[in-house]
Amino acid sequence: MSAGPAELSGRILVGGVGAGPVLRLEEPLSFWGGVDPATGRIIDRRHARCGESVAGRVLVMPYGRGSSSSSSVLLEGVRLGTAPAVVVLRELDGILALGAAVARELYEQSPPVVLLEAADWEALREGDEASVDVSGRLRIAG
Repeated sequence: MSAGPAELSGRILVGGVGAGPVLRLEEPLSFWGGVDPATGRIIDRRHARCGESVAGRVLVMPYGRGSSSSSSVLLEGVRLGTAPAVVVLRELDGILALGAAVARELYEQSPPVVLLEAADWEALREGDEASVDVSGRLRIAG
């Protein structure tokens, strides 16, 4: 049982505000061929979380995997309203950050993208409610 809300500070890759339940992926995910932008569902059959939705979730994963086209899939998800509410990474992923930044420019909305140190990244648990504000502070209510 959680001791209550906690705050973590991360490096802001793309600012913004977002909140939702944590979807924690232990392995990286490529949005290109791995996420259906029309539904927000993970469609990579080799991924352990295939069939689950990233839409409106705080997507916690080590880093993105694969193609530079992942940025366009994230961008399309923002346009369709199926993108994650927040993306939290343990390792820098410029491709996903680019997709979020372009979405902010084109649609005036995007998921914030935050990079956390490994220990703070480990603190985010599946199902926690988490929110990010423009300062990059990640608040967890367990």
